[in-house]
Amino acid sequence: MELKLKKYKEQLQNWPQEGHHIMAQYDDNKIIVYQSYRKEIGEFALKNQYFGGVFSLERMTWIKPNFLWMMYRNGWGIKDGQEYVLAIHLKMEAFKRYLENAVYSTYNDRLEISREEWQNQIKESSVRLQWDPDHDPFGIKQQRRTIQIGLRNEFTRSFAKDDILLIENISDFVKEQYQFVLNDDLDSLMTPEEKPLLFDDEDLNEKLRLI
Repeated sequence: MELKLKKYKEQLQNWPQEGHHIMAQYDDNKIIVYQSYRKEIGEFALKNQYFGGVFSLERMTWIKPNFLWMMYRNGWGIKDGQEYVLAIHLKMEAFKRYLENAVYSTYNDRLEISREEWQNQIKESSVRLQWDPDHDPFGIKQQRRTIQIGLRNEFTRSFAKDDILLIENISDFVKEQYQFVLNDDLDSLMTPEEKPLLFDDEDLNEKLRLI
C-alpha cells in the first residue's frame, strides 16, 4: 500500500477545527481520493487500473479526498455495495480541472449570482461541488466542512481512465482500523496522513471558500 499513514490522534492536533478545508494526502503531482464499490466494480478497477466493466460512465460519480468522510459515508466499508474501498491516486492537474469547472450543488446567496444564473450553470456544468460537515471516526459531526465532487459526462470518462495514476485496494486496511474504532481505541487508530490543500490560484481558492 502506497498510502502514507499516521496516528489519527497525532494528526488531530494539527488539523483545523472549523471552516472549509480540502483535507487530503497530496503532493505537487497527485492527490488521493476515495470511493467505495461492490466487489465486481472494485476488482475490475484494481486489475485493470481504470474503471470499466459494469462501472457506469453515464451516472454521476462522487469522489472524496478526505478519508474519514469516506468512512462516514461507507460505514467503514460495511454498507451493502460499498465493501470494496479504493484509494485512487489522481493527477493533481485533473483534480484542479474538476474544481475549476465545478458548480455548487445547492444555491445560496454567497454565490453572488441569481438563482436563474445558477440554474443555467447547473445545466451546463458536468461537475458538482458540495461542502458537508466532516465527521470523526465514530461518525460524529464536526464543525469543519469537507468537500466532495460529483463528475459526469466527459469528466466521468476522463476520471475513469486518463486521470488515474494508481488504484489501490485498501479494504483490508479499513477493516483493521475499524476494529480500533469499535474498541474505542483511538490511540491505535492509523489514518492516511492528510493536510489542508490550497492552490496557487487565489480566484479558485476564493471560489471554493478556502480563503
